[in-house]
Amino acid sequence: MTPLLVAFALACLLDLVALLAGWRTGHLIAKPLLMPLLAGHVYARGGRPLLIGALLCGWGGDVFLLSDADAAFLLGMGCFAAGHVCYLVLFGRGRTHPWLGAAYGIALAATVAALWTDLPGGLRIPVAGYSLLLTAMAYRSSRLGPLVGLGGALFLLSDTLIATGVADWPQPPRPDFWIMLTYVAAQALLAQAYREESRTTRTTRVTRTTP
Repeated sequence: MTPLLVAFALACLLDLVALLAGWRTGHLIAKPLLMPLLAGHVYARGGRPLLIGALLCGWGGDVFLLSDADAAFLLGMGCFAAGHVCYLVLFGRGRTHPWLGAAYGIALAATVAALWTDLPGGLRIPVAGYSLLLTAMAYRSSRLGPLVGLGGALFLLSDTLIATGVADWPQPPRPDFWIMLTYVAAQALLAQAYREESRTTRTTRVTRTTP
């Protein structure tokens, strides 16, 4: 493990413990450190600018969502949406399983339909559009293998938990803990794209050069 990855793991631990303990100051300290540390690790390992950009967009979203203001929520959602665009371009157009796409499509339609009437009127269209982009990212992430694909699925789960909170649905105890746990796991797994992409590229080169 690189020093930056160790620092990321420690920041994750501090943030999650702070959320469980209700220590807001610890959360305010740890959360803004997470994505810069992970992005720094990916950069040190030779990750592509698109991957680093996606993680730094996540950092912007993290910072904005520290505020409870509606404008901050929309700005944070915009940052995460930009990150999803980076991920989608990074994942490219390689082959994915059509049945997985169908499952994600059904989940998207069912979730948006269920949440629609309970969301504030001004957030319905933005949340629906963001959900479409997020679901597309989660589906396309499977192109780079099961670990990266799991990262996409966990990102979708984390943001669905946020959406149910905005819709004022019943929440599990310490919902912020579960949101952050699934989120940091998602970003850490998506960051493995730098490894999977390199492996895919090497395999393609070998295939093309084999007589």
